[in-house]
Amino acid sequence: MKVAFPRRRGRLFCEEVDLARLADREGTPVFVYSRRHLLERLAELKRSWTGRDPLICYSVKANSNLAVIKTLLEAGAGLDVVSGGELKRGLKAGARADRIVFAGVGKTRDEITAGLKAGVLYFTVESLPELEAIDAAAAGMGKRAAVAFRVNPHVDPRTHRFITTGTVENKFGLDLEQAREAFRRCARLGYVEPVGLQMHIGSQITAPGPFEKALKKLLALYRELRGSGFKLAYLDLGGGMGISYDGRPVPSARDYSRRLAPLLKDCPARLVLEPGRWLVGGAGILLTRVTYLKKQPIKNFVIVDAAMNDLIRPALYDAFHRIEPVAVRRRTKIRADVVGPVCESGDFLGKDRVLPEPRPGDLLAVRDAGAYGFTMSSNYNSRPRPSEVMVAGKRYRVVRKRESVADLWRGETIPDFSRAK
Repeated sequence: MKVAFPRRRGRLFCEEVDLARLADREGTPVFVYSRRHLLERLAELKRSWTGRDPLICYSVKANSNLAVIKTLLEAGAGLDVVSGGELKRGLKAGARADRIVFAGVGKTRDEITAGLKAGVLYFTVESLPELEAIDAAAAGMGKRAAVAFRVNPHVDPRTHRFITTGTVENKFGLDLEQAREAFRRCARLGYVEPVGLQMHIGSQITAPGPFEKALKKLLALYRELRGSGFKLAYLDLGGGMGISYDGRPVPSARDYSRRLAPLLKDCPARLVLEPGRWLVGGAGILLTRVTYLKKQPIKNFVIVDAAMNDLIRPALYDAFHRIEPVAVRRRTKIRADVVGPVCESGDFLGKDRVLPEPRPGDLLAVRDAGAYGFTMSSNYNSRPRPSEVMVAGKRYRVVRKRESVADLWRGETIPDFSRAK
């Protein structure tokens, strides 16, 4: 696999595009994505499951830019969506509805109706009340809704507690007995058809063990239900494979498949995978420009023009992202926190980092920002959100324009209560 962000003569590139020149033209902060990285990661995942032909449904929540979605669709991916907005984004990008799986714990009646009208492959059901709601919506339209049940296997994925989703303390999915009850209830309902089982135990998981443990539980239930006469066409293993944020090695897609494939050798169901971060995380960086270097007796601060509203992962999860200068220069190294201008003590991109002493105007690259970057950004402190750029070889295109200040109050009104009506 080619390096998406190589260095040439000390300067950082995205594929064949000089990032310093890109930032000069497009301004900062800016998210930059490598199209080649997206395609190579998807191809790698397909190769790792040779013989199974899995339906790979890209998890849109990781990065919902239309250009990112379109790139993966054209390479043969389906989509995993968790809201009506993500469904419409996927369809706007050209997705076939019958290659979309619709998840999420709180689907509204309107969202369920939209999924039925579109003809999604199946709804991933996370509670018994949701099953009843889907049945009612389908009855009102005179349709049958395909459903797969998300099973909560109560497995510790050994990841951050905020992105753990497969234990009984989490809001997601059905425990084993609830799943059995869901299938029994399907037999009494007239407009839902159970077609599969699904699991998703968490995000940024960097060992195959938790997946293996959860899959064994899921397969035991699968065989039990097949024995009871349910024809389950799909077994959905969700997503959650982690990437390396600090440069240390993590398991490859092949490492995961080697552990899981033997468990599936006698399972006739179509395998569904829902990767998100694993596909797009390393495809993106956030370029930011140094505004000030603030030296203090106890600590130094590199103040940049990107902030927690642009990339919230460090503030929200205490997540680590490598930060490096775009152009390497011979300077004395300093230890500093890299922080933004937002009025919160939690506004940082990196703590206690050793960098060549930055000067105002220098560019820094925050690595592995392709997942949960722009998609979790906000306008806090009335800050316009960054632009997004996609690179393909020697060319790049702006795939989302930078917001203007006027965009911040678009849709707002100032009421005049002095006029009686």
